[in-house]
Amino acid sequence: MIKQKTTKIKFPGIGMRIIKSAIAVLICYLIDMLRGNQGMVFYSQLAALWCIQMYRVNTKQNALQRTIGTVVGALYGLIYLLISPFFIDKQTFSKAFGAVIISVMIILVLYTTVVMQKQQSAYFSCVVFLSIVINHVQDANPYLFVLNRFLDTMIGIAVGIIVNDIRLCLHPDRETLFISGMDGLLLDKNEMLSGFSKVELNRMIDDGMKFTISTMRTPASIIDPMKDIRLKLPVIAMNGAVLYDTANHSYIKAYVISKETAQKVMERIKQACLCYYANVLIEDTLIIYYDDTEDVVNSELVQKLKTSSYRNYIKRPLPNDESVVYFMLLDKKELIDNFYNSLVREGFADILKVITYESKDYPGYSYIKIYNKNASKENMIAYLKEQLSIEKTITFGTIQGRYDVHIDTEDANKVIREVRKKYEPILKLARK
Repeated sequence: MIKQKTTKIKFPGIGMRIIKSAIAVLICYLIDMLRGNQGMVFYSQLAALWCIQMYRVNTKQNALQRTIGTVVGALYGLIYLLISPFFIDKQTFSKAFGAVIISVMIILVLYTTVVMQKQQSAYFSCVVFLSIVINHVQDANPYLFVLNRFLDTMIGIAVGIIVNDIRLCLHPDRETLFISGMDGLLLDKNEMLSGFSKVELNRMIDDGMKFTISTMRTPASIIDPMKDIRLKLPVIAMNGAVLYDTANHSYIKAYVISKETAQKVMERIKQACLCYYANVLIEDTLIIYYDDTEDVVNSELVQKLKTSSYRNYIKRPLPNDESVVYFMLLDKKELIDNFYNSLVREGFADILKVITYESKDYPGYSYIKIYNKNASKENMIAYLKEQLSIEKTITFGTIQGRYDVHIDTEDANKVIREVRKKYEPILKLARK
């Protein structure tokens, strides 16, 4: 009997935004009770929920939108209440005339937001205006509704801002540099960050956390998966060979292989008849020199990678006057192993950093990467600490004993949860 594969449904956790929304709704109820139920708590709750956002900057923007919209709508609603007694009665003509007046005033409401350059508040202005002139113009005291409508919205906005700003940590750690890898850590199997990781990481970075990543990847392969993260610090890329500013797309520091040594490496590569990629920095542009090949795997790799606007592949030999950031070779495992052993025998491994590993994407193939001897994550971290005047770092990685925090799970949210624990220890008292 063949067992059918069952797929477990994984429900996401309840985030703080959901919890804060519920708290805001409850607080609005309590305030309305203290006011003797004179207002309409519904409007307070709507305003509060509108202000509960993932990021503080969005909360402030939404609060401003709602405030301006309420003021403009309430003002024109009040004007309508003042002029309505002159034409409102039970006659059909007067009702039709009132409808025309309301429609014309909608133009004024919208135009006012345009003049103020607050078009994003236009919708709320119309909602407030129409709620006054359509539903409450016949009230015994419509002016009281206008007042309560304004107060209820302001109460909701205040509640939303305060609740959204609640934090259990009294003193986040803004003095430590947090450094994480990408593959097997921040990224899932589809090379993407989860929604939770994006929100929490951006929130902490916006709050002042010093965070960066350290990876073997090139800047070109970092930008796409990290495009939604508001990184403020340069990232350590190419296995510690470069320090790259993702915001300005510039290389801050690079450990390169000298021209003379690069040419010696090229001679050995040509003798071994291996496929190679020489990564060269010309100002802030990464140029990748390579030779034509009949190898299907390498041809496929070039076609795949050269589509990126951040990579510049040039099919020609490495020029004699260029320093190299690193060489990458991809070929059959046996050929790569033999070449690696020859580099070790001939002393290249003593003057350069040479690493080799099997390819996950191309079975039977292996990589060799050759860097400047000083190209390392540790050296680049030390340089970054010096530039930022930072003493303490906390690193996150998958290798036991090499990093401060060992991540031994494929849960893509684990790193951010651990970062949050270190950055925002709950109820930690302010340092003296």
